[in-house]
Formats: sequence, C-alpha cells, structure tokens
Amino acid sequence: MNTTVGTRDEAIAAAIAQYDSGKFYADLDRRVGYHTESQEPTQAAQLHAYLNDEIAPALQRLGFSTKLVNNPTDHDAPVLLAARHEGDHLPTVVTYGHGDVVRGYDDQWNAGLEPWKIVVEGDRWYGRGIADNKGPHSVNLAALEAVIGARNGNLGYNIKVIFETGEEVDSPGLNLVCAAERKYLAGDLFLASDGPRVSAERPTVFLGSRGELNFDLEVNLRDGGHHSGNWGGVLRNPAVVLSHAIASLVDENGRILVDGLLPPPIPDVVREALADIELGKDANAPVIDPTWGQPGLTAAERVLAWNAVEVLAFKAGNPDAPVNAIPPTARAHCQLRFVVGTDWENAQKYLDEHLAKHGFSHVKVIVKPGVAATRLELDDPWVDWTLSSMQTTTGKKPALIPNLGGTVPNAIFAKTLGLPTIWVPHSYPACSQHAPNEHFLGSLGREALALMAGLWWDLGDQGLAVMAKRNQRTQSQR
Repeated sequence: MNTTVGTRDEAIAAAIAQYDSGKFYADLDRRVGYHTESQEPTQAAQLHAYLNDEIAPALQRLGFSTKLVNNPTDHDAPVLLAARHEGDHLPTVVTYGHGDVVRGYDDQWNAGLEPWKIVVEGDRWYGRGIADNKGPHSVNLAALEAVIGARNGNLGYNIKVIFETGEEVDSPGLNLVCAAERKYLAGDLFLASDGPRVSAERPTVFLGSRGELNFDLEVNLRDGGHHSGNWGGVLRNPAVVLSHAIASLVDENGRILVDGLLPPPIPDVVREALADIELGKDANAPVIDPTWGQPGLTAAERVLAWNAVEVLAFKAGNPDAPVNAIPPTARAHCQLRFVVGTDWENAQKYLDEHLAKHGFSHVKVIVKPGVAATRLELDDPWVDWTLSSMQTTTGKKPALIPNLGGTVPNAIFAKTLGLPTIWVPHSYPACSQHAPNEHFLGSLGREALALMAGLWWDLGDQGLAVMAKRNQRTQSQR
C-alpha cells in the first residue's frame, strides 16, 4: 500500500490531467445530459436523478457520506447534503453547487448546437448549464479528487457539501434546510463557485452578492378599454401615468431619484479593490454606456458598489396586436439590485411616500420578498489566503470583487450558517448564461482545475494557521 504523500505541483498536474485525458469532458457531458430544468415541474424526476445517480455516487467515491433532503416547500427540488470528516480538531470547509438549470430553449440554439449534449467549437464548449453551474461544480469536484489522491486520502481538513436543485427558481426551501441542518453544516469557511469572472483571462474572487428586491407598479383606472378617437383627451391613460411615475423613480440616465433606495457612500476599501477592475472586456460583452447610472462612478463601481433600479417588463394593452383603445390598466415589473447598507426592508414605505409626494395617487406598489445583500470584510484572513493561493498557482493577480453584481443565495451561507464566504467563479461574462448557446471556455476550465487544486491543497497546509489568525483578529476587535 502506497503511503507516500505527493506535492502541490503533483496535485495540480493530476487535476489538469483529467482535462487533457478527456475524463473531465466525459463527466461534464454526462451531467449536461440531465434535463434538470427546475422551472419545469415536469422535470422533477431529473432533479432527483441528478443528485441520486450522478452527484451522490461521485461524492461517495471520494469518501463522503450523503443524505438526500426533500424540499420543505411545495417545490419538488431536493437538496443533497454530504460530509467527509477527518478530525474534530481540523478546519471544516463548506462548499456548494446547484444541479438545476434554466429552460433549455432547445429550438433557439444555433445550427449544430444543442442544450443537452456538449458540442465543442474551438475553445467553446456549448451546453445548457455548462457555465451555470454544472461546469463550475464539476471543476471543483475533479480538483478535489486530484488532491485527495495526491495526499493519499488525508486532506487535513473536513468538507461538507450542499447541492441544491432549485437555484434557478430562487432556492425555495434552501434556507429552511440549512437552518434545520445548522449543526450538520457547521464549519469555518464557505468556498464555492458560481457566477462569472470579471473577464475570461483574469481569475476572480468575490465575497458576497448584491441583494435583489422585485416590485410591481400597477395603475388600474377602469374596466375595459375605450375608443381612443371617441375618448382620447378626456380619459386618463394608465400607460402615460405609469411611465411618468417610473421617470420619477429613475431619471433618463438611470440615476436613482428615491433617496431611500440609495446605498451608503462607497467605503474606501471597496473603491481600492475595484480600482483595477475593468468590465466589458470580453469580445461578446455588450458595450457599456458611460453615461448610464450614478454619475462620478466607474463602471465597476456602478455595478459592484452601487444600487440600480431596472424596469424588466412593462405592459399596457396588447403590444403585439394594438387596437384603437385607451387601455384600462398598465403594469411594470421592476427590480432593485442593492449593496450592503441599503435600507431595502423599508422599500415599500420609501416608494409609497415618493409616489404620493409626486402626485401619483393612482400607482399601486407591490413589493415582493427580497434577498439580502452580503459582503465578507475585505481584510478577512481567508481573503488574503485565497488570493495568495490563486496567484501562486496561476501567476496572475486575481481580481477581488467585494460582491457579485448579481445575486446568489449567499445570505443563507453568511447569515443562516454564519460562515465567511469566498466565491471563485469559473465562467466569464459573455458565456450566454441563461440564454441559448450557453458555453464554457475550455481554456478557462483547464486553468480553473489547476487553481482549485491549489486551493484544496493549501487548505490542508494552511487552514489551521488561517483559523488561528482569524480568531486572534476577532478577539482583538471585541
């Protein structure tokens, strides 16, 4: 029996070998083949199969015990929990992935492509969920397997895993599961992968996410439409009323006009972290409008350190088949993306007061349940550890983003489980996530395998020291 422990370089080489040999492709292709569309209730069996037949066996081969937890809500989106324990005195890392994807939109992909089988064209690997999140969690599992092999089965830390299948429908029940399993999921660090890098070539770390709050604006003036020739000019038009109400919330350049929906000033440490972050560098990225949003901020600050009010849908009458009638109602679906420090829980009050002040008594505000913003402190010892490990592996300076511009269920891990949260994304901004032609870059995946193998390895060497440093820091702040 071989008891020799390998080296960090050997672990990284073993992870890269999975890519070069085709094993990583085969595993990922098999996973893409599951039609895990959580937005389609008829695909619930696929969600169960992905966890039971694909992920659980993969984890069990790596020494994990697993258990499937049924979703406590009315969504049939199960959660798989797993644990690999080496010692009570060792650090414990909690990791996460989601096996569900958005709808395939099978008939909308380019000729020669399909959502449920990987098609490779140059550096692009096409397939539904390959960027979000099957590719990223496959990278992390493959890298972990390489490190377990190189360390002869003894990592020097414990690992706990959360695999959900409802992330694309806002993670129903996940918070309830984590709250009920808080003891089982106790740990010292949360380390997972989702979302995009700032650009394909630059390794990235983010420490939380902007929050999300959806709200509807409705104007209901009468029953039924009325002829625009006979009544135009004397009947209030709800579409016009609503458009002016929206214009009072956000101006023609995207600047928020409701004081209560604004964030606090950007902390200096956040500005410093974003100083070298460039958005929109990838070839397929949309062109950034330099005059849109809060004036005086860089593009990175506008997306990653400020709030945004967006109108996602607006309807009055029948836009596809208009008739000569003044519509009786108008409705807009809006969204607030917000950073830590925003008083988002009082959004209903701020919106109601603002619209009343501006004379929009006909506009009804309906605020939906929101997701809190989160951000690990940038000077946390786990942050320095992560950046150092990634730079050692890749030779590149990683981008440090205080929080993702989008929203992941980080509040569950940061607040319900009380973990310091580190995210290392493996996709890139122009990956067509959620759209037809979603893809994963092979070169990025190969680098990510090396990068994650380095992190999994370094945790065994340095985890206890980072924990001690963090404990000392916490005590000194009391």
